[in-house]
Amino acid sequence: MQALILGGARSGKSRYAETLAQQSGRDVVYIATAQAHDAEMHARIAHHRASRPAHWQTVEEPLALATTLQNHAAPGCLLLVDCLTLWLSNLLCLNDNDRLHTETSALLRCLPALPADILLVSNEVGLGIVPLGELTRRYVDHAGQLHQQLATQLDTVVFMVAGLPQPLKGVISWNG
Repeated sequence: MQALILGGARSGKSRYAETLAQQSGRDVVYIATAQAHDAEMHARIAHHRASRPAHWQTVEEPLALATTLQNHAAPGCLLLVDCLTLWLSNLLCLNDNDRLHTETSALLRCLPALPADILLVSNEVGLGIVPLGELTRRYVDHAGQLHQQLATQLDTVVFMVAGLPQPLKGVISWNG
């Protein structure tokens, strides 16, 4: 089972993904993509670390997501990635279009072959007004394109609104 869980800021997407991971009965590898560039983000990361079950393995990887997924995927395992839009912003801030293309292509290529269940958490950023800045427009464009590609390829897509999961495609099932 592979699922994309989308939603706006504070929509409940991370909490939903973590609840699903706990209910799965699988060994969980939590792949965190955030980087602490300031005190506020450092505090957020510390809060998230403290709130995860101690028996979950946590891997912090801001850039090489496909390689990390391949290195940790195993039968009976669940990989929870939180979150794709932070990962994408990390890549965009490198200002290296080749690396951005290489990493996003590698992610899309590796997913079908992974021998593990996966939950991908991402922010839906395309519901507001068109951003004014060039970098922000690129971010929204790349996020939207990535989400469309993932939604085509993955079993399940869920949109979170006010903490409520709205299934868009497929169902989340731990049978098999």
